[in-house]
Amino acid sequence: MAYSPSSSGWVSSWESLECSLESREASFILDMASGTVLSIPIGGTIARVERGLTMLSPVLTTMLAGIVTLLHPDRGQDQAGVPLGEAGRDAPAARLAEEVRRYGWLVFSARSERGDWDLFVCRPDGSDRRNLTRTPESNEAAAQFSRDGHRLLFRRLPVGEPIDGNHYGAQGELVLAGSDGSTPTVLGQSGEYPWASWSPDGRQVACLSVKGISIVDVATRQVLRKLPRLGFFQQLTWSPDGRWLSGVSNSFGVSWSVALIEIATGKAHAVSGADCCTPDWFPDSRRLVFSNRPAGQSENRGNGWTQLWMADADGRNRRLVYGEDGRHIYGGQVSPDGKYVVFTENVQEIGDPGHAGAPMGLLRLADVPIIGGESRELRKLHPDAKPGPVLVLPTGWEPCWTDAEVFAATTPAH
Repeated sequence: MAYSPSSSGWVSSWESLECSLESREASFILDMASGTVLSIPIGGTIARVERGLTMLSPVLTTMLAGIVTLLHPDRGQDQAGVPLGEAGRDAPAARLAEEVRRYGWLVFSARSERGDWDLFVCRPDGSDRRNLTRTPESNEAAAQFSRDGHRLLFRRLPVGEPIDGNHYGAQGELVLAGSDGSTPTVLGQSGEYPWASWSPDGRQVACLSVKGISIVDVATRQVLRKLPRLGFFQQLTWSPDGRWLSGVSNSFGVSWSVALIEIATGKAHAVSGADCCTPDWFPDSRRLVFSNRPAGQSENRGNGWTQLWMADADGRNRRLVYGEDGRHIYGGQVSPDGKYVVFTENVQEIGDPGHAGAPMGLLRLADVPIIGGESRELRKLHPDAKPGPVLVLPTGWEPCWTDAEVFAATTPAH
């Protein structure tokens, strides 16, 4: 149920197509860090038509980058300060981008120009993208801002070790740093402090291993408390109010349940049943967002597509947030004010062809449920769903959102 990037030298195919019958002008918008073709503006009207995939070699990607420079020199630049795809956004999407543009930062993993996985940040509308780590000898993944936005934790592993979508929280070393990536400090050895998640005050981390759950003091690295894991095996997240730990468990009669453990009592209960993962909390600690693959789908050769859902912490009031036949929706994270959610759309279960990740997306929770693409089967089940707006953001993996100002000066990166 999880997904991951990989380390191939090929880059992924078309992610979107903008087209108009009134213009012959064409250009390509590329993610210059990963080499991914993100969109192809031809005039001003948007129509996403790609669902089949065509592998683009590094040589062809270089040729396309040259076309970018020839036709639109400004679009071959770093995109710093320019929201991704801004030229092709319709009015509702443009208004959404304006709402969130200065609302903090997203941190995420993405391919660098050298081919390794670094940590990047961007504004929530996709602008001002910056590389935080620049470590060609390592891959970085699973970044989390502390709740106050002052610190960052992530996993660092050798560049030759692919990031595993089911084990990334236990791979490599746990690193703590400033929210801008400064003063990185390694805690322990490779594999220690697995699935670490910040406490609300940032003074502790909760870790999950086969031996159980450990609450660790960050300053002293002492284990303050232990809890039985009760079938929980990945994706541990501490609730904002400090009372709960969410995660993925196999202890409720089915596999891959999103469930909670109450820290004070050690008691656990399920929030959503089979085939769910990547849970995250709303800021009120009363609701969660998570990925869910409902049973009974005929699409994708009967395997179905993973959708983004939300529910109360007691499992009630389950509802669709976003779905799109042809895309698996993972890594949902709610904004610090609880009004928006960011996520990753990827075409294949364990990472898109080309292994460069997939575009992130952002939507307004007041607009849900939203269904993207044609998605005929899904629309029949949710006839009240809206078509958007959904912002298409840079290619990335496992985004995390803070409303804090990460940098002392917020001038565009160079």
